Amino acid sequence: MNILRETNFAFLGPKKSGKVRDIYDQGDRLILITTDRHSSFDRIIAHIPWKGQLLNQVSAWWFESTKDIVSNHVIAVPDPNVTIGKKCRLVPIEAVVRGYLTGVTDTAIWTRYAAGQRKFAESVLPDGMNKNEQLPQPLFDPTTKEELHDRVLSPDQMIAEGLVSRHLFERIKATALALFARGQQIASRHGLILVDTKYEFGIDDEGALVLIDEIHTPDSSRYWQLDTYASRLVARQEPHAFDKEFLRLWFRDNCDPYKDAVLPPAPRELVEELSRRYIQMYEQITATRFQRGETPILPRIERNLRKYAL
Repeated sequence: MNILRETNFAFLGPKKSGKVRDIYDQGDRLILITTDRHSSFDRIIAHIPWKGQLLNQVSAWWFESTKDIVSNHVIAVPDPNVTIGKKCRLVPIEAVVRGYLTGVTDTAIWTRYAAGQRKFAESVLPDGMNKNEQLPQPLFDPTTKEELHDRVLSPDQMIAEGLVSRHLFERIKATALALFARGQQIASRHGLILVDTKYEFGIDDEGALVLIDEIHTPDSSRYWQLDTYASRLVARQEPHAFDKEFLRLWFRDNCDPYKDAVLPPAPRELVEELSRRYIQMYEQITATRFQRGETPILPRIERNLRKYAL
């Protein structure tokens, strides 16, 4: 398989590696290279062919589709796996928007609702709602954006801690809800429900709010199939979703992924199946056919980025 595990392009400047992206800092701009790394259990568990390309291109597609709502960091997309982005000052909150009462993690809205919570940020939900039910209106439910562990704080707590001003908080909330409304509208036309998502924002040198990182990808957003949602809700069945969980479950069943120093290699057939699912989601989200980039990948990227050498 031709996969992109990592990059080491010294000619681009200092590099920082995230879970999925290699980021080269060039002062006023960032070069973001999306790899095929697949993260779970706070570590890399596999490399999924074409994942990096399609995540980068899905984001580019959505950035273009929402640029009338808010400016974004995209300067250029010189390669299928690469975005050149304007460097901004990060706003340290994760702008989470939820459209449905779902989720299984500690911070998920369904988990908190089932435990008795009814007030979420500035909204109050009624009693008697069921899992996976649509919320009365999309809910802005932000968390902090931190290195170790994001926290769920109220708007007043975020402002009191100095994470964001009241004015900036309201700008981010209005922008995130507008982006989500656009995302739901487009997703519906393509047979999908955009269930929930998260956005990251920065402030540029002129003080403008800028959408950064990624937008509406299968990694940052939850999607359900529209055509079966209503019947499955009535039957109390889980919606048809883009499912990556099968690979995570295999690791949980075959090792201790939190403690084992070395993990077993992911089975080839599971890796290929997850790659197929990512491609399927790309094609349904964008309503376009996925075109695999030229291989081998690394020489292609290096060639396309030579003009950005420092």
